[in-house]
Amino acid sequence: MGCTAIIYQSKYGSTEKYAKWLCEEIGGDLYKKSEISISDLKKYDTIIYGGGLYITGIAGFSFIKNNYKHLEDKNIIVFAVGASPFDTGLIFEIKGNNFPDEMKYIPCFYLRGAFDESKIKSRDKILMQLLKKFIGKKDDSDYEEWEKAFIESTRKSEDWTCKESLKPIIEYINLKYE
Repeated sequence: MGCTAIIYQSKYGSTEKYAKWLCEEIGGDLYKKSEISISDLKKYDTIIYGGGLYITGIAGFSFIKNNYKHLEDKNIIVFAVGASPFDTGLIFEIKGNNFPDEMKYIPCFYLRGAFDESKIKSRDKILMQLLKKFIGKKDDSDYEEWEKAFIESTRKSEDWTCKESLKPIIEYINLKYE
């Protein structure tokens, strides 16, 4: 696989936990997004980026997207971490909202994180309450799947992080770089 950099941006800790677990499993160098520059990535063959998912936007992913012309010769893998349960349509939505056409080939994985309302920062709490209020105006039977998942995942504090969830990423890396 060559030299690997695992880069993450984590607001509440789940993405960081997954990034550290991934580093334990596959090796490589681990960085917070704020600790690395694009020029630092020149020495790496593989770049794995992980960010929290906020209304289908991957936190900090602009770091990769805006500098893609400097990274297009690298093996890039992305993972997003959110509170909603996995849904196959979610990957298409994430890629559609984050990946420009020239990056659509990059594999993207979704990992379920944690939800603890007591740790939610004010701005996020306001956005979450607004979204709940917006969804709450609908009849339950009219909820889209993501709306059902959002409401369900914010009903109580829970940690869904699981090292085993990294298995598809690790299998992909092992198959791709054997």
